[in-house]
Amino acid sequence: MSLWSLNDVPPYPPARYTRDEPEVSAWLRRSAQPPDYDSFGLVQYHYLANQQNTNGDYGLYRVELAPKAGGPGPHFHRAMSEAFFVLSGAMKLYDGNDWIDGAQGDFLYVPPGGVHGFRNEADEPASILMLFAPGAPREHYFEGLAQLHELTDEERSAWFTANDNFFVD
Repeated sequence: MSLWSLNDVPPYPPARYTRDEPEVSAWLRRSAQPPDYDSFGLVQYHYLANQQNTNGDYGLYRVELAPKAGGPGPHFHRAMSEAFFVLSGAMKLYDGNDWIDGAQGDFLYVPPGGVHGFRNEADEPASILMLFAPGAPREHYFEGLAQLHELTDEERSAWFTANDNFFVD
C-alpha cells in the first residue's frame, strides 16, 4: 500500500517554464556586497531580488536598521502582501492591534489591506528580511523617503499613494 496518492497532492500553480530542457539562470548575491542604498546611516537597504530580477513575482530586501532608527507607523498596502523575518536584534512589529516585541527568528505576514508597521527602538542594531509579493518597485519608495521634506503636503500624499502606502491615523 502506498503512503500517498496523487489525490493527496495539493494543487500547484500552472507551469510557467514549459521547455523540455532546464536552463542555467540562477544567480548569486554575496552577503558581503555593500548595501544598494544607505539612508543617512540609519537604514541600509540590500536589494536581494527586486521586481526586475524576479519578473514581478516578488521583491526581497535585507534591511539593516541602526540603533533607535525608528520605522514606519501603522499603514497598509492595496497591491501587495508584505512579510517580515527578523534576522538579528529586536524589532517592534505592529500586527494591526498592538506593537509586539519581535526577536531573531520571528516572522510577521501581512496580506494586502492588513495594517502593519515596524521599527527599531532598541539600543542595538537590527536586521530584517522584507518580502513583497507580487513584486513592486520598492527601491523607488525606499530611496524617495529622503526627499519627502522637499514636497508639499499634497505632493507627499500623492507620492505615498503612488507608492501603495496608506498610513492609518
